Amino acid sequence: MAATHFFAGANSGDGFRNLFSEIVNLDETFDFVILKGGPGIGKSTLMRELGRTMEDAGTAVEYLHCSGDPDSLDGVVFPELRCAAADGTAPHVLEPRFPAAVDRYLDLGRYYDLIAAKACADAVKAYTAEYKAAYARAYRAMKAARAVELDAASSVAFDRERAERRFRGIALRELRRVGRQKGRTVRRFLGSLTCQGYVWRFDSVDTLCPRVYELRDAFGFAAPMLETLRSQAASRNWDTICCMSPENPEQIEHLLIPGLGLGFVSTRPGMEYGGTPFRRVRVDALTTVPDKGAFRLETRMVSVLRREAEAALREAKAAHDKLEAVYRPYADFEGVSAVAALESGRLLDCLRRHSR
Repeated sequence: MAATHFFAGANSGDGFRNLFSEIVNLDETFDFVILKGGPGIGKSTLMRELGRTMEDAGTAVEYLHCSGDPDSLDGVVFPELRCAAADGTAPHVLEPRFPAAVDRYLDLGRYYDLIAAKACADAVKAYTAEYKAAYARAYRAMKAARAVELDAASSVAFDRERAERRFRGIALRELRRVGRQKGRTVRRFLGSLTCQGYVWRFDSVDTLCPRVYELRDAFGFAAPMLETLRSQAASRNWDTICCMSPENPEQIEHLLIPGLGLGFVSTRPGMEYGGTPFRRVRVDALTTVPDKGAFRLETRMVSVLRREAEAALREAKAAHDKLEAVYRPYADFEGVSAVAALESGRLLDCLRRHSR
């Protein structure tokens, strides 16, 4: 069974955006492991090992990547088993709500050599300050870019009535059947601006949705129509995955309805789908830009500011790498590996019970 990849956090003009409280629904979860422990102790490696084990066992795995470093993990979810694990440290602190009964701590910090680590306090403090300052610079640049972007969009006219008619036709054609699911909505990010530039996991869209509507929508005008489609799908008992805008987590950017194999993805410069869509909807064709010269200038300003933000995010990643390198010699990775084996065994046992 193919794995999927999303983000639970994203970078934006308003700083770090956080959907970590929505990784699982604790009222329906069997086991949720909240990992604690500082840099370089192996939280991401442990979650990757859990995911690999369960992929090999043939169960569905959802990987949640880190917006600071997309090669690292912030979480891993096993929806069929109602189990998950996530990094519960700042800036996405998680605390158990139903301790032991549902969610629980797993403290990897006990695998540091405390005496040796304390000898490196000055370096730890310096690199921590360095990466936090770099993030602050990145967010200032992103905030400025967002302000210019919103100003440019405010002058654009949009024929909403024509767009709503188009989407009503899509809903009539695609949402005729009634499902047997619960009509639940899960919120994720499909990506964000990172130290690697913009990263969007459209591969997960293709994994879940053989039929994809590509919405050419540079200004986010399709968001209300996507919310209407989500509501109609949920009312017809189809579960949905809403991928929210990093700049506005209340606004849907992409909508996936896996039970119907149906996806709606918004695309614009810097967020290109790249696949072959089932259909294209040119939302931008319903817009009018009154002053094209001013709009082009503002678009260039946004691009420059976001490149500055990306450079600052790379600096933050480099500083965090140095911080991890300080800690790594004082981490007991054999102990962490033993914990990963124990937790993998718990999941395999859960799978065996689930399969009976």
